[in-house]
This record gives sequence, C-alpha cells and structure tokens, in this order.
Amino acid sequence: MTPMLKEATGSAHSRIYAYGAARGENAVPNDDLIGPIDSSDEWIRQRTGIVTRVRADKETTAVDLAADAAAEAIQRAGVAPSDIDLVIVATISNPRQTPSVSAIVADRVGANPAAAYDVNAACAGFCYAVAQADALIRSGGARYALVIGTEKLSDIVDPTDRSISFLLGDGAGAALLGPSETAGVSQTLWGSDGSKSEAVRMNATLTQFRDGEAEWPTLRQEGQTVFRWAVWEMAKVAKQTLEAAGIEPADLAAFIPHQANMRIIDEFAKQLGLPDTVAIGRDIADTGNTSAASIPLAAHRLLEENPELSGGLALQIGFGAGLVFAAQVVVLP
Repeated sequence: MTPMLKEATGSAHSRIYAYGAARGENAVPNDDLIGPIDSSDEWIRQRTGIVTRVRADKETTAVDLAADAAAEAIQRAGVAPSDIDLVIVATISNPRQTPSVSAIVADRVGANPAAAYDVNAACAGFCYAVAQADALIRSGGARYALVIGTEKLSDIVDPTDRSISFLLGDGAGAALLGPSETAGVSQTLWGSDGSKSEAVRMNATLTQFRDGEAEWPTLRQEGQTVFRWAVWEMAKVAKQTLEAAGIEPADLAAFIPHQANMRIIDEFAKQLGLPDTVAIGRDIADTGNTSAASIPLAAHRLLEENPELSGGLALQIGFGAGLVFAAQVVVLP
C-alpha cells in the first residue's frame, strides 16, 4: 500500500502587518540633470510630475537600502526576526548576479535560516512578491514573510539619455506579512506581454560589456509605447482586480500605483472613477521612479501622512519592463 503523504496547511488568510522604507541619501532636483539631456525643469515637471528624486551615495547598495527598510518593517510589526521564515526581494539592481539580495538581507536582519529568493519582475516585482508571500502563508509554506522592493537605479542610468534617466531614483520599501483571521490580500491579477519586451530594457548585455562591444548597460524605454500601454491596458487590469475582489472604487481608502509618471497616475484615477475620498500615492514627485520599490515607498508615505487610512482597503498595481504587470487589493496595516 502506498503511504499517504502529509501536506502542509497554513493560515486561512494573510495580511500586511507593517511597512518600512529607506530612500537614497541625496535629493537631486531637476536642474541638476537637465544639462546632459538638453531639457528644462519645466519640461520634466510637465511630462512626469517629478520635482526632485532621491539617489543613494556611491557606497550604498540596493542590499543596504533593502536591509534598512526591512528592519523598520520588522520593528513596526512587532515580530521577532527569528520568526520570519520567508524573505522575498523584488529588484533589478542587485549589484551582483549572485548571491541573492534576499539571502543577505535575511542574515542582516536576523532571519536566518529563512527561505530567501529574489524576483525580477521590474516595477511589478513588489506585487508579484506579495502574491507569492500570501499564497505561501495560506498554504503553510511560511508563517511570517518579509517582502521587499529595492532598487539603486542610479547605477544603471545614462545621464545623457532622454528616455528614462531623469525619472529614476533609489530606495527600498518593505512589508511584513503574516497570518490573519480575515482576508488581507485579494486575488492577484498578473501577467505579461513579452512581445513588447523592447519597450523597457537594458541596452546591452554584460557579456557585450565584458568583450568591449558595448558601454556599461543602462536602462532605456520607448516612452510613448509604455505610456499608452500603461494608461489603457493597466486601467483595465485595475478594474478587473476590483471586480475580482468584490470591491467598488468608492470602497477604497487608497490607490497606490507604481510611481512611473504623474500623468499616468492621474489618468488611472480618472478612468477608475475614484472619488475624492480615496487617497492616491504620489510619491514620485520627490522620490522619482524607484521601480520595484515604488509601491511600498508610496504606501509607507501615505500611512505616515494619513494614519487614518490604517485598516482601509488599498488597490496597488505594478507594471514595467517586459510589460509585466500585477495588481491586488490589500488591507493597510
């Protein structure tokens, strides 16, 4: 007789206990960047809504930012680091291809021997990681999960590139998830369109750089392609996410989209028909686009400035390179 395998079982639900944040040490205003791209402060503000962005010191890495944000989330959650059994880091700017940022951060914050792995889903990475943490907590694969989005995009930017260089900032945002008696994370709607992968990309490979065939690889984007895709296709995903969660726009306390561009954020809000009662994450204005870190950084700031949002529902949606996207509704801690 074949023996019966035992399966892991977990909590019925999960929720976010707390957020943490770390931003680059230096505020970089538009005027510091306009020379190499032959632009102006007015042009950048009108096209993106960015007034300044934060960038880290040369010695600061994406790992350092992640560890700082994680430490705050753990402290605020009141969970012992040794009880964390899963660390997921979303990033495209690990200073090394291996080891993972997550394994180093798990060690730094005292979560050894937690399971640890990185996710490369660019600006959708944080939402991808939240979806995985929620599923693993509910399936019994983990009890407490640390989810981090971290980027040092200033390492992979060409200051003469007009397509994306002036958008990018450095920072990390973290969320500590754990078991819950009530639903705290909705079904995640996610996907990709790799046929348009050239719309946001690195302009060369590391082997091309090694062999002297290309300069240091940096980010590039086709701005209009990304803008149209984000505004029209991602608005549909946001609506589908609300429908799947059984939530109306008026039920939301906050809307926290990836901080790609203020015009995209405003168009989202318009298409979703969000009432004035919904707080909207607009962290991009003085943090810049921090890719995988942008949603948790925006959530952290919203809660700092509006503590009454705690316990309310927030729709978060990430989208970016590889035309990868993910969206879910969460209960704010």
